[in-house]
Amino acid sequence: MTEKSIAPLILLHPDDNILVCVKQIRAGDEISIEQEIIVSPIDIGVGHKVARFVLAAGDKVYRYGAPIGSMIEAVAKGHHVHMHNMKSDYIPSHTRTRQIQYRSEE
Repeated sequence: MTEKSIAPLILLHPDDNILVCVKQIRAGDEISIEQEIIVSPIDIGVGHKVARFVLAAGDKVYRYGAPIGSMIEAVAKGHHVHMHNMKSDYIPSHTRTRQIQYRSEE
């Protein structure tokens, strides 16, 4: 019996310009994006984003059909899209933690 292979990327919404990794991708793995085979240049973890198309600096990133951020540098189709090359529309890109100000007790 042959084991059915799971596609490593899923499209969440037809308007999205990214795909979501649902299975670990290793550098050198061949992945199919829009009927084109691309060799992944790096490891990409589950839950991370991959460019569905070429994305230019300034392009909005769409997930679930809604903008979630903007590219700060261009990426090729099939490349990793994450906080190193996009900025969030919701939180500052330099940190994923909330900034809390504490008052000293007097």
